[in-house]
Amino acid sequence: MKLRKFVASAAVAGIALSVLAACGGGDDDSSSDSGSDTITLWLAGKEDTPTEATDWLTEEFAAQHDGKTLKIERIDWGELLTRLNTALPSDKSPDVVEIGNTQAASFTSIGAFTDLTDQADELGAMGPESFVEAGTWEDKFYAVPYYWGSRYVFYSKKALKDAGLETPKTLEDFSAAATKLTTEGGDKYSGFWVPGQDWRNGISWVFAHGGDIAVQEGDAWVGKLSSPESVKGLEQWQQLTQKATSAPKDGKDEEPWTPFVNGEAAMFMAPSWARWSVPEDMADDLGAFALPGVDGEAAPVFAGGSNIAVSAKSKNQDLSFDLLKLIYSDDYQQLLAKNGLGPANDEFTSLMGDDEFAQAAIAAAGNSKLTPTSPNWAAVETSSVMEEFFGAIASGEDVATVAKATDAKLEAELNK
Repeated sequence: MKLRKFVASAAVAGIALSVLAACGGGDDDSSSDSGSDTITLWLAGKEDTPTEATDWLTEEFAAQHDGKTLKIERIDWGELLTRLNTALPSDKSPDVVEIGNTQAASFTSIGAFTDLTDQADELGAMGPESFVEAGTWEDKFYAVPYYWGSRYVFYSKKALKDAGLETPKTLEDFSAAATKLTTEGGDKYSGFWVPGQDWRNGISWVFAHGGDIAVQEGDAWVGKLSSPESVKGLEQWQQLTQKATSAPKDGKDEEPWTPFVNGEAAMFMAPSWARWSVPEDMADDLGAFALPGVDGEAAPVFAGGSNIAVSAKSKNQDLSFDLLKLIYSDDYQQLLAKNGLGPANDEFTSLMGDDEFAQAAIAAAGNSKLTPTSPNWAAVETSSVMEEFFGAIASGEDVATVAKATDAKLEAELNK
């Protein structure tokens, strides 16, 4: 399976300026292997990487490097970029760091990570392709793919059966099913739980119709939300937000499984790991499918996941690369896959399972996309441009007019 273009949290505006001031080139002695007997790995999220995998990594590193210790620190996503902004330029920089795939360009573009271009082949097969692109800047490779997770639709089997509905085969079928479930569900019930500002799911409708957020033309970024293809997808999305959900028009994409668990929604869309947020006593009723596209194939969805890189300030460059080799080892890649995380080496994707959840994740990932790879994308996320745009559409504003205005905002930010 060839994976192509996946959500990470918003980046911190201005990060490039402060890190650039202190992250330097290869002449800095602090990048040598004259470091301590302990190297530090920062992983994002409290439980995103399973304990089984981190325990194996710690033990195997110690076994292969007598007298050396791997220290793993878990950093909350909400704190990660702020802490990296402070730590990466300093002499106390962590050695190896996980970074959200949409955040990578903010660091790769300023030399915060070690250039791995000449060493990447030693790691073996890696993907998805879009994650490789996210870790690349000006033909140099700085951040390798870590894991991926696809967005797909979770649904109540009972709700669809009671409504006489089959699993939707096209995006139009999906809209019709969500609308019917809402109509028959009663007051404040949602066939599809979708807050108005949920752009990370809503952008799938743009992608499905051949539209995009912004593309690079020469040296400039050009907004594409007002293209005919994007507008068509956004109009379909607008109808969905007005007829198929009771979610607030100014709501964001936080914990969409909560209304489902509370019996207030029949379907929601989220990354694959959301499955574990649904209680076990609801497992028999929980189903999953990849969001269908306009032609019946899986729709392009916004991909989520991470890259991983060696700090340019690390005093343990060789040991840090040895750690990357352990992360890319067959044993570790299999541990990721068996725990439901998409492995960088797609040879082990099948180990994610053969149930409907694994199949939905794999199908969705096969046609997924990322945000624009501009290092200034961080400012777009921080300024909530996309949330405001989708919220305006959900509130009924004219799609073409709002899209044109938002394209201008995107171009102003991305071309700074």
